[in-house]
Amino acid sequence: MRLLLTLLCLALALPVLGVLGSWFVADAGAWQILLHQARTVLPDYTLQSLLLSTGVAVGVVLVGAGAAAAVSLFEFPGRRSFEWALLLPLAMPAYVLAYAWTDALQYSSPLQEGLRKLLGVRGALWPDIRSLWGAVLLFVLCLYPYVYLLARTALGERAVQLLEAARLLGAGPRRRILEVALPLARPAIAAGVALALMETLADYGVSAYFGLSTFSAGIYKAWLVMNDGVAAAQLASALLLVVGLLLAMERAAQRRLRFSASRSGAMHSADARPLRLRGRAAVLAWLLCALPVVLGFVLPVAWLAWMLWQEAHNAEFGLPLARFAQWSWSTLRLGLLAAVLASTLALAVSFMLRRGGGRALSAAARVLALGYAMPGAVLAVGILIPVGWVQQRWPEAPLASLVTGTIFGLMYAYLARFSSVAMQSVESGYARVPISVDETARMLGAGAWRVLLRLHAPLLRRSALAAMLLVLVDTMKELPATLVLRPFGSDTLAVVAFNFARDERLGEAALPSLAIVLVGLIPVIMLSRALRGSAEQAGAVAPPAGIEPASGA
Repeated sequence: MRLLLTLLCLALALPVLGVLGSWFVADAGAWQILLHQARTVLPDYTLQSLLLSTGVAVGVVLVGAGAAAAVSLFEFPGRRSFEWALLLPLAMPAYVLAYAWTDALQYSSPLQEGLRKLLGVRGALWPDIRSLWGAVLLFVLCLYPYVYLLARTALGERAVQLLEAARLLGAGPRRRILEVALPLARPAIAAGVALALMETLADYGVSAYFGLSTFSAGIYKAWLVMNDGVAAAQLASALLLVVGLLLAMERAAQRRLRFSASRSGAMHSADARPLRLRGRAAVLAWLLCALPVVLGFVLPVAWLAWMLWQEAHNAEFGLPLARFAQWSWSTLRLGLLAAVLASTLALAVSFMLRRGGGRALSAAARVLALGYAMPGAVLAVGILIPVGWVQQRWPEAPLASLVTGTIFGLMYAYLARFSSVAMQSVESGYARVPISVDETARMLGAGAWRVLLRLHAPLLRRSALAAMLLVLVDTMKELPATLVLRPFGSDTLAVVAFNFARDERLGEAALPSLAIVLVGLIPVIMLSRALRGSAEQAGAVAPPAGIEPASGA
């Protein structure tokens, strides 16, 4: 059993090896193509990805850290509502946000037409949002919660005691915030920025829809348009290297965060409560918290609902409800299957590690955990490249037909990317079960399977359910790998919404987009409730163990 789990974890990590191995099999012709692309398209991919990442990093720090400081350190009207409302944009995938704002801000939209008539202007009132600056704005609106969540946690756990000490030493409010509170949150901010940048670089929906020359869009162009697998693998390996550096940065920041948090106490006093703001300062804090929620969730959802209503009353087309039911069933079927398989694998691996699984299984599990940071574009190329190698050497082998265009290949991709989400949730549940429970069961003669099924399973019911929900939501929102590996006739809601938007049929894209957003609210509600419960018990806000924000495309 232990050997089987180790081999399974290593097999799910093969896409990374497939991408990296492309460097060793490229022939002279492939190297000439790569050198040509390095002189032509690679500078554009690098420049646009760098500009996009820089803009997103600055934006999420300003919005996320500013909102976290506002709700953690100050008291103003609506603060308690903003504590959970600021998490709502997590439910909005970036590509759905792009569809909504593109339709709302285009030249022929009712919004711009009404404003032109009101102002007496003939030309466009603002630049086209389908640009680099528009992509930066949209990514900031849907990714700032990563920085907000971690910074708010850090400030809630550690700022109270040290702010009180700074006040006793005579520091004023401004100095306490700038020199004590914000430096305390610096590791958390760095970790949130790394997560946001990983999501930005992994995106394909916004980049393709806006026509941006990013690494992710270049990978799909090289593979599907130019039919150049080696070039796609090379671009994928470059993107994987950048994501690996960001992941290392995030882990280093998290280690600093945990070290600092472990040294803080839980001292609270009336003097260390949030500072009450009045007048203009209270209005500015309210606007700082309200604008991201309104622009990143409320208005896009309202506009999608309006687009859906308009499409429903369109006498010529109407809503494709029968096809929508088919897409929904296909999405739900794939999501449930991936959730059950990932949760089962997570339970088996975590149980074996708890019983002393050995270094091999532990190392394989750590390698598998890297899958969640792997972009969908890299994952798809990493699966297809080894299949192509095998097919060239053994044309009769049925490997290509087994992996591409089948549920098996899609499940392989989902497990390679989302098993780490399930493992984190299950491991957090095991952390709350004392090891003495296992030792007592062993002394009473219970075998391993009986301990797992009769003892651990009831105790881990909530953690396993949370793992299944998180994998289900991530699977339903996943676009890049599904776009390439999906079986024929099994389009998911994410793929359908992308195809409609690509064909400029945004009204028809509203229905699957709204369904994706509603499903994405599940982990946001779980996260908000866990944060509130933790705050009520500990007197400070702490992150729920094993629950991460859901990823976008």
